[in-house]
Amino acid sequence: MMTAENNSQACTNPRCLGHYDFEHIATFARKRFIEGCDTVTLLQQAKSKREREEIALVCMLDVQDDVVHDLRLDCRHAKKCKATDCRERLKKLIEQDLAAQRASGAV
Repeated sequence: MMTAENNSQACTNPRCLGHYDFEHIATFARKRFIEGCDTVTLLQQAKSKREREEIALVCMLDVQDDVVHDLRLDCRHAKKCKATDCRERLKKLIEQDLAAQRASGAV
């Protein structure tokens, strides 16, 4: 996934998962897993095909890592691509946000 500090990926395929903006996907991840918005509602609120794709990526966090790897969602540049790293980053972000909510008594 592209970030402010790393905005170039090894993959030149524009459909590669690595060409999505991590922070934008993180917004949808927070809506889904922190705020509890269901997938269908998120998809209905999407303003573009790209947003629907980003929401679909977020919803795949419910799928076990082994299953995702078996689906071979990565491109031919998999060894250089950071798309699968995004899942781990999103999971950590959600865990941190949930922990912060618990600590503040919001949950």
